[in-house]
Amino acid sequence: MFGQADEDVLPEDYDLSDVQASGELIAVTLSSPDTYYEYRGQGFGLQFAMAQAFANSIGARLRMEMATDTTDLLQKLTSGEADLVALEFDSLQWAQDTLATPGTLQRQANGWLIRSASPQLSEAVARWWRPTLRQQFLAAEQARTAPSNRVRRRMNPPMLSRHKGTISSYDHYFMRAAQRIGWDWRLLAAQCYQESGFDPQAVSWAGACGLMQLMPATGERLGLSPADLYDPARNIEAASRYIVQLSNTFSDVGNAHERIFFVLAAYNGGAGHIRDAMVLASAHGHSPQRWSEVEPYVQALSSPAYYRHPLVKYGYLRGEETVDYVRQIRLRWAAYRGIRS
Repeated sequence: MFGQADEDVLPEDYDLSDVQASGELIAVTLSSPDTYYEYRGQGFGLQFAMAQAFANSIGARLRMEMATDTTDLLQKLTSGEADLVALEFDSLQWAQDTLATPGTLQRQANGWLIRSASPQLSEAVARWWRPTLRQQFLAAEQARTAPSNRVRRRMNPPMLSRHKGTISSYDHYFMRAAQRIGWDWRLLAAQCYQESGFDPQAVSWAGACGLMQLMPATGERLGLSPADLYDPARNIEAASRYIVQLSNTFSDVGNAHERIFFVLAAYNGGAGHIRDAMVLASAHGHSPQRWSEVEPYVQALSSPAYYRHPLVKYGYLRGEETVDYVRQIRLRWAAYRGIRS
Protein backbone atom coordinates (compact mmCIF):
# COMPACT_ATOMS: atom_id res chain seq x y z
CA MET A 1 0.00 0.00 0.00
CA PHE A 2 2.85 2.36 0.79
CA GLY A 3 5.49 1.74 -1.87
CA GLN A 4 8.32 -0.46 -0.60
CA ALA A 5 7.18 -0.25 3.02
CA ASP A 6 5.40 -3.05 4.80
CA GLU A 7 1.75 -2.42 3.98
CA ASP A 8 0.76 -2.99 7.60
CA VAL A 9 3.26 -0.52 9.09
CA LEU A 10 3.65 3.08 7.98
CA PRO A 11 7.14 4.55 8.48
CA GLU A 12 7.00 7.47 10.88
CA ASP A 13 8.55 9.79 8.31
CA TYR A 14 6.32 8.72 5.38
CA ASP A 15 5.68 11.97 3.53
CA LEU A 16 5.16 13.67 0.18
CA SER A 17 8.30 12.24 -1.42
CA ASP A 18 7.19 8.74 -0.48
CA VAL A 19 3.72 9.35 -1.93
CA GLN A 20 5.29 10.55 -5.16
CA ALA A 21 7.67 7.61 -5.26
CA SER A 22 4.80 5.16 -4.86
CA GLY A 23 2.79 7.07 -7.49
CA GLU A 24 -0.39 6.84 -5.40
CA LEU A 25 -2.11 9.23 -3.02
CA ILE A 26 -4.57 7.48 -0.72
CA ALA A 27 -7.39 9.68 0.54
CA VAL A 28 -10.16 8.54 2.85
CA THR A 29 -13.61 10.11 3.22
CA LEU A 30 -17.22 9.38 4.08
CA SER A 31 -19.50 8.43 1.20
CA SER A 32 -22.31 10.83 0.30
CA PRO A 33 -23.58 12.64 -2.80
CA ASP A 34 -21.66 15.71 -1.62
CA THR A 35 -18.34 14.03 -0.88
CA TYR A 36 -17.69 10.86 -2.86
CA TYR A 37 -19.61 8.11 -4.62
CA GLU A 38 -19.08 5.75 -7.53
CA TYR A 39 -21.29 5.62 -10.60
CA ARG A 40 -20.54 3.10 -13.32
CA GLY A 41 -17.06 2.64 -11.91
CA GLN A 42 -16.18 6.34 -11.94
CA GLY A 43 -15.74 8.52 -8.87
CA PHE A 44 -17.81 11.66 -8.37
CA GLY A 45 -18.48 14.18 -5.61
CA LEU A 46 -16.87 17.38 -4.38
CA GLN A 47 -14.23 15.80 -2.15
CA PHE A 48 -13.31 13.31 -4.86
CA ALA A 49 -12.91 16.10 -7.41
CA MET A 50 -10.69 18.13 -5.09
CA ALA A 51 -8.60 15.13 -4.04
CA GLN A 52 -8.19 14.13 -7.69
CA ALA A 53 -6.98 17.62 -8.58
CA PHE A 54 -4.52 17.67 -5.69
CA ALA A 55 -3.19 14.23 -6.59
CA ASN A 56 -2.63 15.44 -10.14
CA SER A 57 -0.78 18.48 -8.84
CA ILE A 58 1.80 16.30 -7.07
CA GLY A 59 2.09 13.81 -9.93
CA ALA A 60 0.26 10.93 -8.27
CA ARG A 61 -2.84 8.92 -9.04
CA LEU A 62 -5.67 9.02 -6.53
CA ARG A 63 -7.02 6.06 -4.63
CA MET A 64 -10.17 7.06 -2.76
CA GLU A 65 -11.17 4.94 0.22
CA MET A 66 -14.32 5.07 2.33
CA ALA A 67 -14.73 4.92 6.09
CA THR A 68 -17.86 3.85 7.91
CA ASP A 69 -17.86 6.81 10.34
CA THR A 70 -15.65 9.63 11.59
CA THR A 71 -13.87 7.46 14.16
CA ASP A 72 -13.00 4.93 11.46
CA LEU A 73 -11.93 7.84 9.25
CA LEU A 74 -9.42 9.11 11.80
CA GLN A 75 -8.15 5.65 12.63
CA LYS A 76 -7.43 4.94 8.96
CA LEU A 77 -5.38 8.13 8.79
CA THR A 78 -3.38 7.65 11.97
CA SER A 79 -2.75 3.96 11.29
CA GLY A 80 -1.29 4.77 7.89
CA GLU A 81 -4.04 3.27 5.78
CA ALA A 82 -4.50 6.68 4.17
CA ASP A 83 -2.37 9.74 3.51
CA LEU A 84 -5.05 12.32 4.19
CA VAL A 85 -8.69 12.73 5.17
CA ALA A 86 -10.64 14.41 2.35
CA LEU A 87 -13.48 15.82 4.39
CA GLU A 88 -14.19 19.33 5.68
CA PHE A 89 -13.46 19.20 9.39
CA ASP A 90 -14.46 22.38 11.20
CA SER A 91 -12.52 21.57 14.34
CA LEU A 92 -9.09 20.04 14.73
CA GLN A 93 -9.64 19.89 18.49
CA TRP A 94 -12.64 17.60 18.03
CA ALA A 95 -10.56 15.23 15.90
CA GLN A 96 -7.69 15.27 18.40
CA ASP A 97 -10.06 14.58 21.31
CA THR A 98 -11.65 11.72 19.39
CA LEU A 99 -8.24 10.13 18.92
CA ALA A 100 -7.11 10.98 22.45
CA THR A 101 -3.66 11.67 20.97
CA PRO A 102 -3.09 15.46 20.82
CA GLY A 103 -0.64 16.83 18.30
CA THR A 104 -0.83 13.95 15.82
CA LEU A 105 -2.93 15.73 13.19
CA GLN A 106 -2.83 18.96 11.20
CA ARG A 107 -5.94 20.60 9.78
CA GLN A 108 -5.59 22.22 6.37
CA ALA A 109 -7.28 25.43 5.23
CA ASN A 110 -9.79 23.38 3.22
CA GLY A 111 -10.70 21.27 6.27
CA TRP A 112 -8.67 18.20 5.32
CA LEU A 113 -6.61 16.37 7.95
CA ILE A 114 -3.03 15.17 7.54
CA ARG A 115 -0.69 13.52 10.03
CA SER A 116 1.68 15.95 11.75
CA ALA A 117 4.44 13.50 10.79
CA SER A 118 3.85 14.41 7.09
CA PRO A 119 4.87 18.11 6.97
CA GLN A 120 5.83 18.05 3.28
CA LEU A 121 2.42 16.73 2.29
CA SER A 122 0.79 19.34 4.50
CA GLU A 123 2.82 22.10 2.86
CA ALA A 124 1.93 20.80 -0.60
CA VAL A 125 -1.78 21.03 0.18
CA ALA A 126 -1.28 24.55 1.57
CA ARG A 127 0.52 25.64 -1.62
CA TRP A 128 -2.11 24.07 -3.88
CA TRP A 129 -5.23 25.22 -2.04
CA ARG A 130 -6.94 28.55 -2.53
CA PRO A 131 -10.43 29.45 -1.29
CA THR A 132 -11.88 29.87 -4.79
CA LEU A 133 -11.15 26.23 -5.65
CA ARG A 134 -14.00 24.87 -3.59
CA GLN A 135 -16.60 26.96 -5.37
CA GLN A 136 -15.12 26.10 -8.76
CA PHE A 137 -15.27 22.37 -8.10
CA LEU A 138 -18.73 22.64 -6.54
CA ALA A 139 -20.07 24.54 -9.55
CA ALA A 140 -18.57 21.98 -11.92
CA GLU A 141 -20.16 19.07 -10.01
CA GLN A 142 -23.55 20.77 -9.90
CA ALA A 143 -23.44 21.56 -13.61
CA ARG A 144 -22.39 18.01 -14.46
CA THR A 145 -25.27 16.42 -12.57
CA ALA A 146 -27.98 18.94 -13.49
CA PRO A 147 -31.08 17.24 -14.99
CA SER A 148 -30.56 19.09 -18.28
CA ASN A 149 -27.11 17.48 -18.63
CA ARG A 150 -28.02 13.90 -17.77
CA VAL A 151 -27.64 12.62 -21.34
CA ARG A 152 -26.85 14.67 -24.42
CA ARG A 153 -28.69 12.76 -27.12
CA ARG A 154 -30.99 13.06 -30.07
CA MET A 155 -34.07 11.02 -29.16
CA ASN A 156 -35.39 8.69 -31.83
CA PRO A 157 -38.82 7.04 -31.93
CA PRO A 158 -39.07 4.11 -29.51
CA MET A 159 -40.28 1.99 -32.43
CA LEU A 160 -39.68 2.56 -36.13
CA SER A 161 -42.51 0.39 -37.44
CA ARG A 162 -44.82 -1.80 -35.43
CA HIS A 163 -46.38 -3.06 -38.67
CA LYS A 164 -43.00 -4.25 -39.98
CA GLY A 165 -41.82 -5.39 -36.57
CA THR A 166 -38.91 -2.95 -36.64
CA ILE A 167 -37.84 -1.38 -33.36
CA SER A 168 -34.73 0.48 -34.52
CA SER A 169 -32.10 0.74 -37.21
CA TYR A 170 -29.88 -1.48 -35.08
CA ASP A 171 -32.16 -4.50 -34.66
CA HIS A 172 -29.81 -6.82 -36.55
CA TYR A 173 -27.02 -5.94 -34.10
CA PHE A 174 -29.30 -6.61 -31.14
CA MET A 175 -30.34 -9.96 -32.62
CA ARG A 176 -26.76 -11.04 -33.21
CA ALA A 177 -25.60 -9.96 -29.73
CA ALA A 178 -28.64 -11.45 -27.99
CA GLN A 179 -28.08 -14.81 -29.64
CA ARG A 180 -24.58 -14.92 -28.19
CA ILE A 181 -25.63 -14.07 -24.64
CA GLY A 182 -28.95 -15.89 -24.47
CA TRP A 183 -31.13 -12.79 -24.05
CA ASP A 184 -34.20 -11.71 -25.94
CA TRP A 185 -33.02 -9.19 -28.55
CA ARG A 186 -35.99 -7.00 -27.69
CA LEU A 187 -34.66 -6.72 -24.13
CA LEU A 188 -31.37 -5.37 -25.49
CA ALA A 189 -33.32 -2.95 -27.65
CA ALA A 190 -35.33 -1.78 -24.64
CA GLN A 191 -32.14 -1.27 -22.65
CA CYS A 192 -30.55 0.65 -25.52
CA TYR A 193 -33.54 2.98 -25.78
CA GLN A 194 -33.32 3.67 -22.04
CA GLU A 195 -29.61 4.35 -22.35
CA SER A 196 -29.38 6.51 -25.45
CA GLY A 197 -32.71 6.82 -27.22
CA PHE A 198 -31.03 4.92 -30.10
CA ASP A 199 -28.56 7.80 -30.60
CA PRO A 200 -25.06 6.38 -31.30
CA GLN A 201 -23.50 9.77 -30.47
CA ALA A 202 -25.13 10.09 -27.03
CA VAL A 203 -22.91 11.17 -24.10
CA SER A 204 -24.04 11.21 -20.47
CA TRP A 205 -23.08 13.56 -17.64
CA ALA A 206 -20.85 10.77 -16.29
CA GLY A 207 -19.02 10.37 -19.61
CA ALA A 208 -20.79 7.21 -20.83
CA CYS A 209 -20.79 7.01 -24.62
CA GLY A 210 -22.70 5.58 -27.54
CA LEU A 211 -25.78 3.46 -27.99
CA MET A 212 -25.31 1.36 -24.86
CA GLN A 213 -23.65 4.17 -22.87
CA LEU A 214 -20.38 2.47 -22.07
CA MET A 215 -17.93 4.31 -19.83
CA PRO A 216 -14.57 4.85 -21.57
CA ALA A 217 -12.76 2.83 -18.89
CA THR A 218 -15.24 -0.03 -19.32
CA GLY A 219 -14.85 0.18 -23.08
CA GLU A 220 -11.08 0.04 -22.74
CA ARG A 221 -11.31 -3.11 -20.61
CA LEU A 222 -13.53 -4.60 -23.31
CA GLY A 223 -11.00 -3.74 -26.02
CA LEU A 224 -12.68 -0.65 -27.46
CA SER A 225 -10.84 2.48 -28.50
CA PRO A 226 -12.47 5.85 -27.72
CA ALA A 227 -13.62 6.07 -31.35
CA ASP A 228 -15.08 2.54 -31.23
CA LEU A 229 -17.46 3.63 -28.49
CA TYR A 230 -19.52 5.49 -31.08
CA ASP A 231 -19.60 2.66 -33.60
CA PRO A 232 -23.03 0.99 -33.27
CA ALA A 233 -21.90 -2.56 -34.01
CA ARG A 234 -18.84 -2.41 -31.77
CA ASN A 235 -20.68 -0.63 -28.98
CA ILE A 236 -23.51 -3.17 -28.86
CA GLU A 237 -21.13 -6.12 -29.14
CA ALA A 238 -18.97 -4.81 -26.30
CA ALA A 239 -22.04 -4.10 -24.18
CA SER A 240 -23.19 -7.68 -24.68
CA ARG A 241 -19.81 -8.94 -23.43
CA TYR A 242 -20.12 -6.68 -20.42
CA ILE A 243 -23.59 -8.10 -19.77
CA VAL A 244 -22.09 -11.59 -19.81
CA GLN A 245 -19.50 -10.48 -17.24
CA LEU A 246 -22.21 -9.06 -15.02
CA SER A 247 -24.34 -12.16 -15.46
CA ASN A 248 -21.40 -14.27 -14.30
CA THR A 249 -20.95 -11.94 -11.33
CA PHE A 250 -24.54 -12.67 -10.32
CA SER A 251 -24.46 -16.37 -11.16
CA ASP A 252 -25.55 -17.08 -7.59
CA VAL A 253 -28.98 -15.71 -8.50
CA GLY A 254 -30.30 -19.08 -9.58
CA ASN A 255 -33.39 -17.98 -11.51
CA ALA A 256 -32.20 -16.78 -14.93
CA HIS A 257 -35.17 -14.47 -15.38
CA GLU A 258 -34.61 -12.84 -11.98
CA ARG A 259 -30.90 -12.52 -12.74
CA ILE A 260 -31.71 -10.25 -15.68
CA PHE A 261 -32.94 -7.53 -13.35
CA PHE A 262 -29.86 -7.74 -11.15
CA VAL A 263 -27.67 -7.47 -14.25
CA LEU A 264 -29.59 -4.45 -15.53
CA ALA A 265 -29.31 -2.76 -12.14
CA ALA A 266 -25.58 -3.48 -11.99
CA TYR A 267 -25.12 -2.16 -15.54
CA ASN A 268 -26.61 1.13 -14.38
CA GLY A 269 -25.42 1.47 -10.79
CA GLY A 270 -22.47 -0.88 -10.43
CA ALA A 271 -22.27 -4.47 -9.24
CA GLY A 272 -20.83 -3.52 -5.85
CA HIS A 273 -23.82 -1.35 -4.99
CA ILE A 274 -26.25 -4.09 -5.99
CA ARG A 275 -24.34 -6.55 -3.81
CA ASP A 276 -24.69 -4.09 -0.93
CA ALA A 277 -28.45 -3.99 -1.49
CA MET A 278 -28.59 -7.80 -1.54
CA VAL A 279 -26.72 -7.95 1.76
CA LEU A 280 -29.09 -5.39 3.29
CA ALA A 281 -32.13 -7.30 2.02
CA SER A 282 -30.82 -10.50 3.58
CA ALA A 283 -30.03 -8.72 6.87
CA HIS A 284 -33.61 -7.47 7.01
CA GLY A 285 -35.09 -10.91 6.45
CA HIS A 286 -35.75 -10.66 2.71
CA SER A 287 -34.57 -12.84 -0.15
CA PRO A 288 -31.42 -11.56 -1.89
CA GLN A 289 -32.40 -13.74 -4.86
CA ARG A 290 -35.60 -11.88 -5.74
CA TRP A 291 -35.36 -8.48 -7.38
CA SER A 292 -38.67 -7.32 -5.91
CA GLU A 293 -37.22 -7.83 -2.42
CA VAL A 294 -33.83 -6.27 -3.19
CA GLU A 295 -35.21 -3.30 -5.13
CA PRO A 296 -36.25 -1.31 -2.00
CA TYR A 297 -32.72 -1.57 -0.63
CA VAL A 298 -31.21 -0.38 -3.91
CA GLN A 299 -33.40 2.70 -3.59
CA ALA A 300 -32.53 3.02 0.11
CA LEU A 301 -28.81 3.36 -0.70
CA SER A 302 -29.43 7.05 -1.34
CA SER A 303 -30.21 7.46 2.38
CA PRO A 304 -27.39 7.93 4.95
CA ALA A 305 -29.00 5.39 7.28
CA TYR A 306 -28.32 2.76 4.62
CA TYR A 307 -25.26 3.87 2.65
CA ARG A 308 -23.36 4.29 5.94
CA HIS A 309 -24.61 0.98 7.33
CA PRO A 310 -21.70 -1.18 8.58
CA LEU A 311 -22.60 -3.92 6.07
CA VAL A 312 -22.38 -1.55 3.10
CA LYS A 313 -19.01 -1.52 1.31
CA TYR A 314 -19.63 0.77 -1.65
CA GLY A 315 -21.45 3.69 -0.06
CA TYR A 316 -23.90 6.07 -1.64
CA LEU A 317 -25.85 5.15 -4.77
CA ARG A 318 -28.31 7.15 -6.83
CA GLY A 319 -30.69 4.36 -5.97
CA GLU A 320 -33.92 5.83 -7.26
CA GLU A 321 -32.30 6.28 -10.67
CA THR A 322 -31.18 2.64 -10.78
CA VAL A 323 -34.58 1.34 -9.69
CA ASP A 324 -36.34 3.48 -12.29
CA TYR A 325 -33.84 2.32 -14.94
CA VAL A 326 -34.81 -1.31 -14.38
CA ARG A 327 -38.52 -0.51 -14.24
CA GLN A 328 -38.50 1.47 -17.47
CA ILE A 329 -36.61 -1.26 -19.33
CA ARG A 330 -39.03 -3.91 -18.07
CA LEU A 331 -42.01 -1.85 -19.23
CA ARG A 332 -40.55 -1.22 -22.67
CA TRP A 333 -39.46 -4.81 -23.01
CA ALA A 334 -43.04 -5.89 -22.29
CA ALA A 335 -44.24 -3.51 -25.01
CA TYR A 336 -41.62 -4.77 -27.46
CA ARG A 337 -42.56 -8.41 -26.90
CA GLY A 338 -45.57 -7.79 -29.09
CA ILE A 339 -43.06 -7.54 -31.95
CA ARG A 340 -41.95 -10.63 -33.86
CA SER A 341 -38.80 -12.30 -32.57
